[in-house]
Amino acid sequence: MLIPHPLLGPRDAQEFTYLGDASLLNRPDPDAPNALEAFCDYVFLRDNPAGVHCELWFHEQGDRSWLVVTRNTLTHEILDVELATDVARRGT
Repeated sequence: MLIPHPLLGPRDAQEFTYLGDASLLNRPDPDAPNALEAFCDYVFLRDNPAGVHCELWFHEQGDRSWLVVTRNTLTHEILDVELATDVARRGT
């Protein structure tokens, strides 16, 4: 599978490490009244959807950037790739 890196162009998926759901960018507020429950959910409850899904990939064997890859998990078709810093700044 080739991942179209936004800065470096197409890269082999073997250069990357897969972390999981891109919702991990949205960490719970540690000062919230329900912080313990929110962090337990954040750490242990993960979706494993079939279909279109946003995922975090780390370019370990390259420029060490984090990417948000929107991919169809059924077909492995990559629909979009963005730098995780850009996604985090937008708050989505």
